[in-house]
Amino acid sequence: MNPYRVDIPQADLDDLRARLAGSRWPFALPGAEWSRGVPVDYLRELVSYWADGYDWRAAERRINEFPQFTTEIDGQRVHFLHVRSPEPDALPLVLSHGWPGSIVEFLDLIGPLTDPRAHGGNPADAFHVVIPSIPGFGLSGQVTEAGWDSRRIAGAFAELMRRLGYSRYGAQGGDYGAFIAPDLGRVDTDHVVGIHVNAATLGFIPFGEVPEEEQATMTDAERVRLGRLANYMQDMNGYFQIQATRPQTLSYALADSPVGQLAWIVEKFQEWTHGGKLPEDVIARDEILTNVMLYWLTNTAGTSANLYYESMHSGNWPTPSGVPTGVAVFAEDVAIRRFAEQTNNITHWAEYDRGGHFAALEAPDLFVEDVRTFFRTVR
Repeated sequence: MNPYRVDIPQADLDDLRARLAGSRWPFALPGAEWSRGVPVDYLRELVSYWADGYDWRAAERRINEFPQFTTEIDGQRVHFLHVRSPEPDALPLVLSHGWPGSIVEFLDLIGPLTDPRAHGGNPADAFHVVIPSIPGFGLSGQVTEAGWDSRRIAGAFAELMRRLGYSRYGAQGGDYGAFIAPDLGRVDTDHVVGIHVNAATLGFIPFGEVPEEEQATMTDAERVRLGRLANYMQDMNGYFQIQATRPQTLSYALADSPVGQLAWIVEKFQEWTHGGKLPEDVIARDEILTNVMLYWLTNTAGTSANLYYESMHSGNWPTPSGVPTGVAVFAEDVAIRRFAEQTNNITHWAEYDRGGHFAALEAPDLFVEDVRTFFRTVR
């Protein structure tokens, strides 16, 4: 375990600004909106702010407020934040981000999770938090070999928790974190006391078409989610297919062009957030750009995309683990309980009318309270 601080060389920041200044912009059809992809006028303005208004050093200082470490597991560097609670009986909790997320999603939650007493909560709800950067993402750096699917990542996180001395812990995750957290229950069943997920898909949604007779038995909310899932598969799934089939080809553009990297990610912040026309209507621009910077500065666009390829080619499909599982369904989520129960031991299910895919950033109050509520049942 090696202590770590983020300290990006100034030359890397100067290179970024030069690339932004030298960007070649594509033609835009008159009146083109988000349905065709990120609008040129919007992105030009955001890039101008990125170059001249955004302060990476401030973001760096914010991340460095928390204890960070790196270690090598299964031949791979793993970066993580480790913040212990002042409460001696706190439950260890590993938080797993997804794509195109990062550890940035959880920074504002560290205080309420580790020290609820200081944030108007019950000290009995305290956690020791461990927040890894997924191998192949951000500060964990590029993966150096094939095979890093969610099951292997879960094995690495189980080893991380063992090295930290935690023999009993919980797991939380959203997006790909909602693959990793349930997989932790499968690979480390004797030590994982509970699993909490949001933005859950595989293992929590139907696989294939749902017969009309079953649709007829669904609630209105379930039918809305089924329709949202159908729209995603028809109109919003292109990025998934590219990353799951040709991540290396994609990586050339994203590794070379910061504007391309920004567009690839900010599109998802626009499509997957709830309650705004523009992504910054819901999540602050600086939060979005810090997230993008963790991909750009570490050149991990390609290996983060590679996780999709690994997941689609590994053959590691969800199997029951028996570990108690809680699900938070935010306003943009697609999880449906009857399908989740087929491979998960669902003991907690909560549905919310606000918050989206990036719930920890969009609705941190709901997120924290739901995590606390579920883990009270397994402490």
